[in-house]
Amino acid sequence: MENDNVTSSSMVPASFAGKLNIADYAFTPTQDASPRRRPLSNFQSPKGNSKSLKKAFTLISSSPLKRSSSSSSSSALSLDAGSPKKKSRGPSGYASPETYAHLSPLADVCAPNLILIFIGLNPGIATSRSGHAYAHPTNLFWKLLHSSGITNRRLRPNEDRTLPRDWQCGNTNIVDRPTRNGSELSKTEMDRNVEVLEEKIRKWKPEAVCVVGKSIWESIYRVRKGKHLKKEDFVYGWQEGERMGAPDESDDEGWAGAPIFAASSTSGQAASVPKAEKERIWNELGAWVKERRRDRLT
Repeated sequence: MENDNVTSSSMVPASFAGKLNIADYAFTPTQDASPRRRPLSNFQSPKGNSKSLKKAFTLISSSPLKRSSSSSSSSALSLDAGSPKKKSRGPSGYASPETYAHLSPLADVCAPNLILIFIGLNPGIATSRSGHAYAHPTNLFWKLLHSSGITNRRLRPNEDRTLPRDWQCGNTNIVDRPTRNGSELSKTEMDRNVEVLEEKIRKWKPEAVCVVGKSIWESIYRVRKGKHLKKEDFVYGWQEGERMGAPDESDDEGWAGAPIFAASSTSGQAASVPKAEKERIWNELGAWVKERRRDRLT
């Protein structure tokens, strides 16, 4: 330590003569010496008023800052819920035809004696507004048609009318009216349109049909069998022994109806089937279409 060599002659004599009077150093409070309270947020600082003081402590105890951690978390969630962040849409229920009466149905794209006619559920809003099939940007229909080889390039939705001429394929829906999603249709409505669908297929006589989504086949099955399709009884692909639009005995044109292929839904909202499985299903269909197309050329 610096300056340790201090002589006794330089020491200052003790001022308290060897005695310390504690009383001389005692603190004597004055009237103005009380500490000034910091104003609490959201209310005026109480000034000596016992009622105001009691009210202040009541406010503090009920403040969110004093709540339990679970209450704080709940408050935080409430604030988040009210924030202007974009929320994902939940599943909707049935919507009456009046709900989307301002939207137009989608025209069928069909011709006689095609290799395949696709049967969709119904037009979505983007499809209805554009007037072209599977128009929503998240829909995988055109992508899967290309990857499966049904088309040799990825078509745009506005090229849907080239399907019959260039690819020997067509398109229709089991329900004509547009909705935001399939949950806004009722099973009764779908079942009621099965016979209309049968008549369409009977008119155009394709080699086969592809139902784009399990729910479409379930509706056809309910109408034909009078019961619901059990989960364990369903497989994607060709539905053995089933034909769409099968004629009665008076039909002598030799067409026995269109075999039915059940494919996965291509909707962007359909996430129950993994991507690899969707590709496998559609590749099976694509292989058959390519084979039939080659056979027609020979």
